[in-house]
Amino acid sequence: MACVGKKYRSAAALLAPGKRYGAAEAVKLVKETGYARFDETVDVVVRLNVDPRHADQIVRATVVLPHGTGKSLRVLAIAEGDKAREAAEAGADTVGGTEIVQKIQEGWLEFDAVVATPDVMKEVGKLGRILGPRGLMPNPKAGTVTMEIGRAVRELKAGKIEFRVDKTGNVHAPIGKRSFDRAKLLENFHAFLDAIVRARPPTAKGGYLRSITISTTMGPGIRVDPTPWR
Repeated sequence: MACVGKKYRSAAALLAPGKRYGAAEAVKLVKETGYARFDETVDVVVRLNVDPRHADQIVRATVVLPHGTGKSLRVLAIAEGDKAREAAEAGADTVGGTEIVQKIQEGWLEFDAVVATPDVMKEVGKLGRILGPRGLMPNPKAGTVTMEIGRAVRELKAGKIEFRVDKTGNVHAPIGKRSFDRAKLLENFHAFLDAIVRARPPTAKGGYLRSITISTTMGPGIRVDPTPWR
């Protein structure tokens, strides 16, 4: 059995064993049970009643969190001409044309998100083996391959996140920092859960949300009652 520290045990002692809390109370507790000296990320894990082995039960979508994630994203925009200028004006940290593909192939990876226009995707597609495993490959379904590149940049800067169910049926996402006030964390939490519900596959049967857990980076998991979203 893994050994847990004194601070973790003290935080876990604040929770009632087996209890499922309402969203507002869970957010209150997640701030109280965080104990690390750094500003911990607040994460949510949702277990879904889907079978990701079937393509028609893949849950994948995006959501713009009302108050962002607390992390400043470095956005790379790959576009040419007027669209490159549009991306720069929208706040992209780096803007380049197809020539930047070579730079990435040579090892440059100083960015956290990538957006591109459809006309450059033939060249960007060469980066699949580099960007794909890192979750950085532009994708039309995620809104990161678009002619509205300025809008895509602004949404990423404002706190847009992408989520996708993993092979075990779980969806995981950050919804802010422990330093956020409770109202902001709660709004982000509701926005994320609402997006998951909207992304429910038509083929999903029975109770869609099996469980919801919220926690800080180092803190214990707090079970949330999924009833309001069923």
